[in-house]
Amino acid sequence: MARERAERAGQDGAAGPAGSGAGRAAVRPLREDRGPVRYGPPAPDPGLPVLPELAGVLAAAAGRSEPEPTGGGEALREAAAAYWIRRGLRGGPQHIAAAPGASPLLLALIAAHGGDVLMPRPCPPTWIPQARLLGRPAYHVPTPAECGGVPDPYALLETVRRVRAEGGRPRLLLISVVDDPTATVAPPELVREACEAAVAEGMHIVSDETWRDTLHRPHDTVLLSPAEMCPEDVTVVCDLAGALTPSAWPVAVARFPDTERAAARHARTLDILTALGALVAGPVAAAAAHALREPEPVTARVRLAAGLQAQVAAAAHRAVLASGALARPPQAGRHLYADLGPLRSRLATQGVTDSLELEEYLTECLGAPTPGGHRFGDELGALRVRLGTGPLLGSTPEQQMESLTAVEPLELPHVARALSIFTAALGELR
Repeated sequence: MARERAERAGQDGAAGPAGSGAGRAAVRPLREDRGPVRYGPPAPDPGLPVLPELAGVLAAAAGRSEPEPTGGGEALREAAAAYWIRRGLRGGPQHIAAAPGASPLLLALIAAHGGDVLMPRPCPPTWIPQARLLGRPAYHVPTPAECGGVPDPYALLETVRRVRAEGGRPRLLLISVVDDPTATVAPPELVREACEAAVAEGMHIVSDETWRDTLHRPHDTVLLSPAEMCPEDVTVVCDLAGALTPSAWPVAVARFPDTERAAARHARTLDILTALGALVAGPVAAAAAHALREPEPVTARVRLAAGLQAQVAAAAHRAVLASGALARPPQAGRHLYADLGPLRSRLATQGVTDSLELEEYLTECLGAPTPGGHRFGDELGALRVRLGTGPLLGSTPEQQMESLTAVEPLELPHVARALSIFTAALGELR
């Protein structure tokens, strides 16, 4: 049964439809969404309405009939270049490529670089399917105890050695300094050591910085982009749905190094995006460019949303620890990653013995998507889940806006009620 679970959990790059014991299977049929990639978990929901100013820009551009060129038009690329310059990463629009979402952009980047792919464990849920779709071997590297998103440098070197000994060609390392799913920020010294180890082994680095603008305490958290340390060996990717635009308007941008080799990979990436027909919709490009320019309403929303998520995520983290489960303190994003391994005995009485069953159980209890750790590359037997905080902010746009503007959002009735349900669901497992 354990082998069957492990094999079926790897189908199509996502979770397979195994894991229920015979008794439970007779009562609760296996759900189709446990297997195919198309049912993979979306990014954590922000739980907030669309910023009216962005909606206005999109509406004003709705009459555009001409498509955006492959890689994004000049206005979008210039806005993206300026966005990174404000964060210390200089470069012109000629080094930028845009795509309708992070998945096609990452697919094109992996295809353009060649070789085997290494990534931390756990990792964002879209990374493994992209490598598998291209038929590329993908290897997980453990992360240190203090954070996710960046591999332990010594484990990275050992993995490279092992892969090469088996005839592999490790060429690309994917990392996320501000991480999904763990909601942690990697310390600068770890980022430096991991990047230096990767570059020394001849690997290129793709740094996913989707969540960098969602820091809960931006003035107390030191965030260092790998591109600041290894400017010739790092391509930076940002999915704007992390902080700037709604996920319903898919757009992501990549910043390439200013080298001849990177220029060739940039061109190859554009070729692949063209073959895929992966063009950013014109109205979405207009709204994305506006968001990337960071006018005051956009920055105010980003700042307020991060502050709100900081309070709600901290309360959710306290509830997780009070239940006897484990979780690193969330530092960014709108989620946290919980390890319910200490509650294994109690969960077993509920028929929960792996992350497939834990995902189903908690999704039903909380009434919100609660993807299991198997979707992030963790072992199937580990009882880990990503818990989103967006659903705790309210069920209507009015409640969500009230949460956003409240001085003490945790005291609002709808937030307090949602947190009470969340706490009670976990408390029953003590």
